[in-house]
Amino acid sequence: MTKLVTIALDAMSGDNGLDVVIPAVVSIIKKHTNLHLILVGDTEAIIASLQKYDVVNHPQLTISCASQIVAMDETPTSALRHKKNSSMRVAINLVKESKAQACVSAGNTGALMATAHFVLKTLTGIKRPAIMSDMPAHNHNGCVRMLDLGANVDVTPEMLLQFAVMGSVLTAAVTGIVKPKIALLNIGEEETKGNDTVKKAAVLLSQCEDINYIGFIEGNDIFAGIADVIVCDGFVGNVALKAMEGVTKYISRMAKKAFRRSFLTKLAGACALFVLKPLMKRVNPEMYNGANFIGLKGIVIKSHGGVTAKGFEQAIERAIIAVEKDVPSLIEHEVTKLLG
Repeated sequence: MTKLVTIALDAMSGDNGLDVVIPAVVSIIKKHTNLHLILVGDTEAIIASLQKYDVVNHPQLTISCASQIVAMDETPTSALRHKKNSSMRVAINLVKESKAQACVSAGNTGALMATAHFVLKTLTGIKRPAIMSDMPAHNHNGCVRMLDLGANVDVTPEMLLQFAVMGSVLTAAVTGIVKPKIALLNIGEEETKGNDTVKKAAVLLSQCEDINYIGFIEGNDIFAGIADVIVCDGFVGNVALKAMEGVTKYISRMAKKAFRRSFLTKLAGACALFVLKPLMKRVNPEMYNGANFIGLKGIVIKSHGGVTAKGFEQAIERAIIAVEKDVPSLIEHEVTKLLG
């Protein structure tokens, strides 16, 4: 990173708030000397947390006061109407006012999307923004990108086409793949499978010559590396995402339980550790933390609410990449060119 990148952090939201945000901040400013972070929230609480790490007057950090916090169970409507001075809203306002180039928050997903949509608005030609995130996959990039992951429960074929275009643009910018392979998530690979929305979207995607549409993909092939981008509606995407996270945690718990049964299993576990440790790191959801809210006139990254400091740091890294690649401008240019 060579140019100055300024990112606003919603320091108060998420399950652990400052206990996660501040350690992540301390770590990442050591790696990126041209990174400036605006910590948004309760000034006294932020200063107290910074004092623990002796970085109160650090030149890469400033504080922006916000007197409210959006609760994790708060409705989007309530957040919009009654939390205008929340750490979430103020952080997004900083992007709107060009005082920050991106916002990162671990807050309530619905409230964050509603607020970002209301404040920043969508790019020209985009009907709805979408949530896009990385997942581990068996390909040369080591990941696949999937959208939408919860922003739009009900979609139209045209919206799925726009998701595909936005996903293709972001993936190309981040990975350097000229024409990323795009697939539609469906209950089968045959053309006759799926609901009317998915079938009609498949026709639209196949007619769009500027994206590399490869057809339907089933849930069991999400990690296979067949596609670079997987497109679906927000309901299906969110269920798939949560199921994947649940399976990862389940396998981890069962493996630990199995290796603790006896002295011999503990010994076997110790011998297998050099294999299991990199494997678990590869599938650890925190390594892929940080979902892009794409389609907005500004960069907003959603961190999982319950991540550790390492996970929140990963979300900040994703914001840095999005700023450096100027993702909103790339998406608007391609959408205008491809979809008119």
